[in-house]
Amino acid sequence: MEATINKIGRRKTAVARVYLKPGTGKITVNGKDYKEYFTTATMQYVVRQSLETVGAGEQYDVTANLDGGGVKGQAEALRMGIARALCEANTENRPALKAKGLLTRDNRMVERKKPGQPGARKKFQFSKR
Repeated sequence: MEATINKIGRRKTAVARVYLKPGTGKITVNGKDYKEYFTTATMQYVVRQSLETVGAGEQYDVTANLDGGGVKGQAEALRMGIARALCEANTENRPALKAKGLLTRDNRMVERKKPGQPGARKKFQFSKR
């Protein structure tokens, strides 16, 4: 693999555009180091999960542009984008990533708010009289 691999990952309303190239294991998110962008250890683990699953933590440099959603959605979108890029880099990575569910798009979204009520399901208090 010589060229940069470009893949997209999505979760909720977050979109991650991921660029994977051979390198030393550096992960850059929106121009910052991923540890600076995702401050909690849990989110940092989620970001590294795809790379650690296939044992490629030090083989590739990852550059990502994240947009939309919150911190958790962005981290999971990034994880999916990296997993997709790793599959294209080496097809032998696919079974391990698929077994952990890292290639499956989690399509759960927030239900929309309906007119005439305060939320998606919540109703205003009913008054008979």
